[in-house]
Amino acid sequence: MTEQNHPAADENDNSGTEPEMLGAAEPTEDAALEKDPSDWVSGDDPITEAQKSYLDTLARQAGEELPADLTKAEASQHIERLRAATGKQ
Repeated sequence: MTEQNHPAADENDNSGTEPEMLGAAEPTEDAALEKDPSDWVSGDDPITEAQKSYLDTLARQAGEELPADLTKAEASQHIERLRAATGKQ
């Protein structure tokens, strides 16, 4: 490999530095974070197990029944609605 496509060792050395963090130390308003679930590339994929579990919990708390064969986008919309209805913001 050449130096051109092989990063220098100190570029990947995190010793003595802050760990990589996700998110932000302060809340931020970002329109890109509010992407419409119907615009998701994977929105038509089947609901994930994590979504199904969380949606089941929220629906029980709200006294609602929902079909189990939702898409990811549909599940996300129901989760958002039920979180607001149950105060789980």
